[in-house]
Amino acid sequence: MGNEADAIVSAIIAKWCAGFASLDAAALASLYSKDAFFFGSNPKLYRGRDGVAVYFNDLPRWRAPSAVFSEVRVAPAGPDILNMAAIISFDLAGERPPLEVKMSWVIIREDGDWKIANHHASSLEPLI
Repeated sequence: MGNEADAIVSAIIAKWCAGFASLDAAALASLYSKDAFFFGSNPKLYRGRDGVAVYFNDLPRWRAPSAVFSEVRVAPAGPDILNMAAIISFDLAGERPPLEVKMSWVIIREDGDWKIANHHASSLEPLI
């Protein structure tokens, strides 16, 4: 499933980046499982698509946000589950300093489509 898994994740990343570029909370939330767990850039755990939409709606309305994924790693963890890890570089057009985070997703097959079930962002800088 290696190439297929990479293609699935690449498609989700492309949709995620497009949604982030317009801060389209509904489009971004649609990429997540109905029971998703979401840790973003603040300490709160958001749950489900509604929680994901709240998170993205609460972000500042940057004029030209963009996200670039690098060092993407994908590993199937079963027939209907994929693990993804990457570095995301956020460019907020000078409205705040550039930001790089570690990102991990657990992606599951749900209702015939692939959805992010677990989203975890953390600091790229060492914490200890």
